[in-house]
Amino acid sequence: MKFKRSERIVYMTSYLLRHPNELVPLTFFVQKFDQAKSSISEDIQIIKETFLKEKVGIIVTTAGASGGVTFKPKMYKEEAESLIEHLIERLQENDRLLPGGYLFMSDMVGNPRLLGQVGELIATMYMDREIDAIVTIATKGISLANAVANIMNLPVVVIRKDNKVTEGSTVSINYVSGSSRKIETMVLSKRTLPEGSNVLIVDDFMRAGGSITGVMNLMSEFKAKVAGVSVLVESKEVKHRLIEDYTSLVKLSDVDEYNQSFTVEKGNCLNHFK
Repeated sequence: MKFKRSERIVYMTSYLLRHPNELVPLTFFVQKFDQAKSSISEDIQIIKETFLKEKVGIIVTTAGASGGVTFKPKMYKEEAESLIEHLIERLQENDRLLPGGYLFMSDMVGNPRLLGQVGELIATMYMDREIDAIVTIATKGISLANAVANIMNLPVVVIRKDNKVTEGSTVSINYVSGSSRKIETMVLSKRTLPEGSNVLIVDDFMRAGGSITGVMNLMSEFKAKVAGVSVLVESKEVKHRLIEDYTSLVKLSDVDEYNQSFTVEKGNCLNHFK
């Protein structure tokens, strides 16, 4: 079957969008369309220029026998600013404040479209770092971690607070919760994360950072290197935070549980967008 150039470009565009951060050999498209490599390269160049013009992402071509093309999704500053404003607007809705100064966010982390945008924003900040896995803590961080992992084409590692028979042999540590100062436990299966991995820690909410510090300590048991930490919401009320190097999308401050009032403002993530 003979394909027109327009048909080839539509197919290749769709394929690359569905396989982000995956090296696709040019021979795949050459064989698919029974076309010369030079023709496929010209098609790729058209897609590359269009993606840049429309700010969809970046197309990276790799030369050589094992070369190919990789689509790297990228969120640009204007879109990131718009998303943060939308998050602030949503989070400032009435009746979101929960006991203990937390925010109700289940409706937001359960929104696939919104979460996909959040995942793309976080992935954009860490796209140039060498990362092997996205690490999070059960349970609310799982959806967010999957959204980031989907963009970066990486596995998700879920840390739990109790042993599951389906996990096999595990490694567990005790840590002190940064907010309640209680001693708690976190557990990770030995098979889940290869030793020496580079990881990005993702979570939905951070107060003092005790849980994330615990994750970092658990990662050291796997000889893993933490390449970054990113949270959807951070509490600005904390005086002494246990970690310093992290990114947040929004900040929660001026919490008054009695009057059900609070303030949501921009986090530091926009500093990573030029």
